[in-house]
Amino acid sequence: MTLLLLSYLGGVLTILSPCILPVLPFVFARSDQSFMRSGLPLLAGMAVAFAGIATIATVGGNWAIQANQAGRVAAMILLALFGLTLLLPSLAERLTRPLVALGSRLSGSEASRGIGGSLVLGVATGLLWAPCAGPILGLILTGAAIQGASVNTTLLLLAYALGAATSLAAALLIGGRLFAQMKKSLGAAEWIRRALGVLVLAGVAAIALGLDTGLLTQLSSASTNKIEQSLLRAGGLERKITATALPGSDLPVEGNMPELTGATLWLNSPPLTREQLRGKVVLVDFWTYSCINCLRALPYVKAWAEKYKDHGLVVIGVHAPEFAFEKTESNLRRAMSDLGITYPVAQDNNLTIWQAFNNQYWPAHYFIDVEGRIRHHHFGEGEYERSESVIRQLLREGGRTNVPGDSVDPRAQGAQAVAAPTAKTSHETYLGYGRGQNFASGIARTDESANYKLAAPLTLGQWGLEGQWTVGKEMSRMDAPGGKISFHFYARDVHLVLAPGTPGKPVRFKVTLDGKPPGDGHGMDVAADGSGTVTQDRLYQLIRLKAPSEHTFTIEFADPGVQAFAFTFG
Repeated sequence: MTLLLLSYLGGVLTILSPCILPVLPFVFARSDQSFMRSGLPLLAGMAVAFAGIATIATVGGNWAIQANQAGRVAAMILLALFGLTLLLPSLAERLTRPLVALGSRLSGSEASRGIGGSLVLGVATGLLWAPCAGPILGLILTGAAIQGASVNTTLLLLAYALGAATSLAAALLIGGRLFAQMKKSLGAAEWIRRALGVLVLAGVAAIALGLDTGLLTQLSSASTNKIEQSLLRAGGLERKITATALPGSDLPVEGNMPELTGATLWLNSPPLTREQLRGKVVLVDFWTYSCINCLRALPYVKAWAEKYKDHGLVVIGVHAPEFAFEKTESNLRRAMSDLGITYPVAQDNNLTIWQAFNNQYWPAHYFIDVEGRIRHHHFGEGEYERSESVIRQLLREGGRTNVPGDSVDPRAQGAQAVAAPTAKTSHETYLGYGRGQNFASGIARTDESANYKLAAPLTLGQWGLEGQWTVGKEMSRMDAPGGKISFHFYARDVHLVLAPGTPGKPVRFKVTLDGKPPGDGHGMDVAADGSGTVTQDRLYQLIRLKAPSEHTFTIEFADPGVQAFAFTFG
C-alpha cells in the first residue's frame, strides 16, 4: 500500500514537470465541454493507455519498444488530425459526419459520441506520455525487470498514471472554468479554438522531434527529482531490515539466512545448502564482474576468505549479472580465473538468490552466524575494518578460539585499487537509452544505426558519440570504423565496460585526455600513447591520474562492432 500511495503521489507531481507540456494542449482543448463527458474520459483513457504500454514495456523487451514506437506514430497522426480540426472547422465537420451518424444509430445520444471521442484521444495522449518517467516510475520498472512483471506492476503503473490524471483533472476543472469564461467574455471562441489547434500541432511536432524524451525529460528530472526522491526516502523505499536485539551482543538478528536454491550453476563447489552451512560463519557477497564497486571490494573478500578459512568462515560469492554478457558461463569462468577467485560462487542469472535476500545493491555483504541467522550487512564499498571485526566476533561467538587478529591490507592495484575520496567524482553513466542520461550528441535514435556528432564542447557530466552508432537499450554499438565516445569528467580514474562485437575479434582503440595522449595518466589497459585493444567483455581501466581533476576524455575505435555499456569513475 505504501508503494501504491507513493506511485500515486509521484504521478501527481508530474504536473510540475516540463515533460507534461506536450499533453496540456490536448487536455485544455476540451475545457469548454462537460468534464464528466469529455475531460474525465480523456484522462481515464490516458491513464489506462499509459499503464498498458508501460506494462508491455516491462514484459516484451525490444518487441514492445517497436510496438510502442508504432503506437506513438499512430497517436501523433491522430492528435495532429485533432489539431487540424481545431484550426479548420469545415474539416472537423466533414471528418465527424460519419461518426455522428454511427453514434446516433448506436446510441441515439450526442453525449456518448463525446465520451467515446474523448476516450480515444485520451488513449492517444497516454501513448505519447508513456516515455516521460521520473525516479518513482523508474523504481517500478526496475523492480519489474528484476522480479518479473506481475499484476502488482500494472497496479503501480496505474497508480502513477492516476496520480498524473488527478493533477490534470484539477487543472482542467479550475483552469478550464476560467478559460471558458474568458472565451464568453471576449467573444473570441473561434480564435481561441484555432490557437489551441496550433498548440496541439506544436505539441505533436515537439514529440516527433523527440523533445518529450530528450530536452523536456532532462528539464523534468532537474525540476522534480528532489521532490520525488524525498517521497522515496519518506516511504522507506530504500531497503529496510528489521533487527532483533540479541542479549550479550552488539550484533542484532536481522533474520534467517534464505535458502541458496535457484542458482543456474555453482563454480568452485557443488551446490551448497543452508543446512550444510550450519555451524559455519558465512559471508555472502553479491557481486558482478564488470561492476567497479564490486571489483574494489573483492580484494578484501578474497583476503578474508583466505585468512579465516581454517577458522570456520565460508565465503560464498553470488554472481548477479547486470549486463547480458555477464550471464555467459565462459565469461564468468574467465573473470573468476583472472581475478583469482577460488571460493564457491553461485551463478544467479535469474536473480533468484538476490530476491530471496531482498537485495538491491552491488556489492552487498551479508554476515551469517553458526545458527544460520543474518547478524550484519554492508552495502557498497568501505568499512572493511568493521566488516572484518564482525567476522571475528561471529567466529568467537560460534566457539572458535585463536581467531587471527588485526585487519587485512590487500593493497590492490589497477581497477581494484581503493577509489580516490572526493564528493565531486563523476557519477556512473550508462550508454544505452534504458538508463542513459546527459547525452550531448542530439536525440538518440533508439535501436537504429545513425550518424552522431558533438554539436558543442561538453560540460561536466556530459558524454557524446561521434560517427556511426546504434544506441540500444543496454549499450551503444559502433557500426563503422572511426567512431568516438567522449566524456567530460572529474575523477582520478576512468573505467568503461566494453565488449568486442564478435567474440575473438579484437577492437583496437586510442585514448586521449584533453586531446593529447594520456602519458603517465594512462590506465592499466592502455599504453602511455593511448593505444589499447578490446579483447573481452569486461571493465577496462583507461585513465589513472595522480589525483582527481577535471578533463575531457575521448576514446576512438579503429575497428567496428565494439559495444560500450557504462562509464564508472574513481
